[in-house]
Amino acid sequence: MGKIHEPEKVTFRVTRQDAKKKTPIGEAQVLIFAGKSLRKEGLGKDVTDKFLGGLPGVQKEGCDGLITSAVFVLHRMPPCIRTVCLEFYGTDLHESVPAIVEIKNYLDKNPDVLLSGLEHLDERYIKAVKYSPKASRGGMPKMLLVADIVGHDDKQVAAAASHVVHLANARHAEGFIAVSEEARKKFWAERARTAAIAAHTNAFKINEDVVIPLHRLAEYSEGIERINIEQSIFNKLKMLDGIEECLQQSRKQFVDMDAESGHILEARFDNAQETVASVRERWRGLLESLDDAVTQHQSLLRSAEQNKIRAGDTLISALLRRDIRVSYRGEIEKPLKQIFSGHDMIAIQSKLDAVHAEILSSRLFVALHMHAGDGNVHTNIPVNSNDYTMMQQAERIVDRIMQLAVELGGVISGEHGIGITKFQYLEPQAIEAFARYKQQVDPQQRFNRGKLQAQTGGIERAYTPSLRLLKQEAIILEESELGELNDMVAHCLRCGKCKPKCTTHVPSANLLYSPRNKILASGLITEAFLYEEQTRRGISVRHFEEMNDLADHCTICHRCLAPCPVDIDFGDVTIRMRHILKMYGKRRSHIGTRMSMAFLNVTKPNTIKFMRAGLIQAGYAGQRFAHAALKWLPGVLSNTRRPASTTGKPVVREQIVQFFSKPMPAGVPMQTLRATLGVEDSKTIPILRNPAKTDTHSEAVFYFPGCGSERLFSEIGQATLAWLYELGIQTVLPPGYLCCGYPQTASGDIEKGRKITTANRVLFHRMANTLNYLDIKTVVVSCGTCMDQLMQYQFEQIFPGCRLLDIHEYLLEKGVKMEDENGVQYLYHEPCHSPMKQYNPLKVASTLVGRDVKLSDRCCGEAGTFAISRPDVAAQVKFRKLHELQKDIHQLTGQDKAVQGNVKMLTSCPACQQGLKRYAEDSGLAVDYIVVELARHKLGADWQQQFTAAVKNGGIEKVLL
Repeated sequence: MGKIHEPEKVTFRVTRQDAKKKTPIGEAQVLIFAGKSLRKEGLGKDVTDKFLGGLPGVQKEGCDGLITSAVFVLHRMPPCIRTVCLEFYGTDLHESVPAIVEIKNYLDKNPDVLLSGLEHLDERYIKAVKYSPKASRGGMPKMLLVADIVGHDDKQVAAAASHVVHLANARHAEGFIAVSEEARKKFWAERARTAAIAAHTNAFKINEDVVIPLHRLAEYSEGIERINIEQSIFNKLKMLDGIEECLQQSRKQFVDMDAESGHILEARFDNAQETVASVRERWRGLLESLDDAVTQHQSLLRSAEQNKIRAGDTLISALLRRDIRVSYRGEIEKPLKQIFSGHDMIAIQSKLDAVHAEILSSRLFVALHMHAGDGNVHTNIPVNSNDYTMMQQAERIVDRIMQLAVELGGVISGEHGIGITKFQYLEPQAIEAFARYKQQVDPQQRFNRGKLQAQTGGIERAYTPSLRLLKQEAIILEESELGELNDMVAHCLRCGKCKPKCTTHVPSANLLYSPRNKILASGLITEAFLYEEQTRRGISVRHFEEMNDLADHCTICHRCLAPCPVDIDFGDVTIRMRHILKMYGKRRSHIGTRMSMAFLNVTKPNTIKFMRAGLIQAGYAGQRFAHAALKWLPGVLSNTRRPASTTGKPVVREQIVQFFSKPMPAGVPMQTLRATLGVEDSKTIPILRNPAKTDTHSEAVFYFPGCGSERLFSEIGQATLAWLYELGIQTVLPPGYLCCGYPQTASGDIEKGRKITTANRVLFHRMANTLNYLDIKTVVVSCGTCMDQLMQYQFEQIFPGCRLLDIHEYLLEKGVKMEDENGVQYLYHEPCHSPMKQYNPLKVASTLVGRDVKLSDRCCGEAGTFAISRPDVAAQVKFRKLHELQKDIHQLTGQDKAVQGNVKMLTSCPACQQGLKRYAEDSGLAVDYIVVELARHKLGADWQQQFTAAVKNGGIEKVLL
């Protein structure tokens, strides 16, 4: 299909080919029609014309074929960018909204710049995304605009951005300009959270985008606000009915219960009902007379509103401007609580609050955010899926919205197409034209059967799963772990913001396991559990298998939390799933996982040494031997092979192959940290101090090494202690081998994790009492998961006034820094559980090594025991990470593999160190912990031997616990 451009018309040449022989069928068809017919004049978007002159594929929603290949023309973004944030505080929509047209007209006429984005949020969206105003006015803006202005001349772009702010200032707006990439991302952050508008209805909403001519956006906004005012008053009148019923029931209860003072209570109830009746008359009068002049209804105004009325005002214009207010709290709640004041009346107050909360939840409103540059307006109506009256009312509102859009010269659909729910609003002639085209090109209805057809269209075919409806219909949820699981995911908006951040969402291998998809799946599994419980059929083993599948596809990295508009952390959801499976005795586990957890749980020194010799030293060596052997088999361990899909029950062969695909690291220290220093006794508290640099007044810290820095890569803990020793810091170690409790919790054994946490906290309190002569103000860690778990220990109560700090942040504060050395460039792998909470991790790494460090994104695939328990899923994560490493190395050196140590990877997590070392064959990267790298360069090549000898020679004090 070729396209030829002509001034007033467009011409398309359509050719047809035989599917097998690829030879032309018949003569080419030439389609010629006016270019302006592609969309309605004056509109930025318009996809309502489904026939579109018979042009195949375009705007047909998959109803006339499949696109097998396409060519996209990409335009490079100009290098100079300014992001402008405009906060409008005026209450008059006709004053604020026209700023959109003014800004666009100015930028369209400016030949030196381009408008690459212009987004709008109304007042309800501003509230939903929890917007933090940048202006110092003290209130929330009524409208928000965010724009990207781009160009090739930085001065011209800056001048245009400044002028845009000036235009907005004239319309009661505050303007702010961001230049750096980081600042610009912050300006756009709230736009990414717009799905939060439906959080209170558990993501259930009617989303109807329309396209409005830019010069009529103010009229559209005003029309929507009129609907909102009407719905608000409807809801408040419904509240009055509920309150009146509540008062009647309470009157009988209280008066009958206290006959002696009944006449006093009678007077209170009379007063309350008179108040309700008076307010009902005012609100009903306003609703019935919205288009009347205010002067005709002065009796409906309160005294505070009399002076705000303007000449020629109608009731609706004054309500839109908020000179007249309909306030439940001011007109009903406050007076009634004064009437029923006192301790004896608390029960009535509580009942009134309950009525208000229940009826308020069914209030309908329409919220707007728009692509303001082209008039595409997303018009959203959150609804409760279990409130059928509410849903029916919402449908009637949609009818009004569509009518309003058409009356203003707009169309009923923009970028989201027509689909099922909007089909009823298409004009009959448009439906007939497409039906004729469809019959001609697809008479057998092979493509998207039934879509955009009069006999099958309609809202009755629409379906959206609802966790709110599930909870209402399942009483069993109220008293079960499944109820907690349902509550954790109930607010999911299905917006997909979590997908790019999710570690196990690897599109090249598997598309099914983003947090959004897993939440939908968990809802379906919960529904299946409940159905079988309530019908007493017995729970199918298959449901447990499916839940295991979901629980396996998560590294508990918590990365999905940051982009989520409603703050769902699927890492916590996964922990809950694993806990439920353990509770039922159905958690699927790997022998390697069980052995690893056993190694972390033991505390006796001899047992640890025995297990370490078997699992770490012999086990790693055996794995490396098997890896080397399998490399001789052609294609078995190919790193270029895309990992297989992991849907359903794990495939044993794939598990085995992927377990040996990357070798375990060699050169793991022979001893644990405590064995090296001789501080394994669980009854004494080791205190390390440098006699030459410390005295009784020297600074003291408490160091919690954690399993990875103590039992596995002991050089990490040793380097941490060496630096504290070098800086003249008194360092307190906990007695004996301890685990923080995070691995147990993450595996779903919440009780075990809680038990470890409690035991450790009790132990640390005893330590604090024993060492009360030391003023410990800092707790240092060298592991991200330990940091996350220890944040729950409430150390400020153990060591009053103390703080939790990663060792690298601590060294940064102490001014430790390497000299810049030529020939080595550094990458930094930030752990999913970053231990650095106080400072930017990349800046910390760059400052400590004395040069710029490049961030290497994506998970390493180790994730504690993840790579052992599900090596097939970990292979997908590693496949993506390897591509990331090769890209990083290429950017630094121009090659895909590091050579002779010219690039080195740094990290701040023991598990990540292990995971990254396993890429050495493929990437050529050497990997080390930042604090170890610092020790090697600053303390000398033999720093370990020197430190160990110095400490053992009078550098350790052991205090009996």
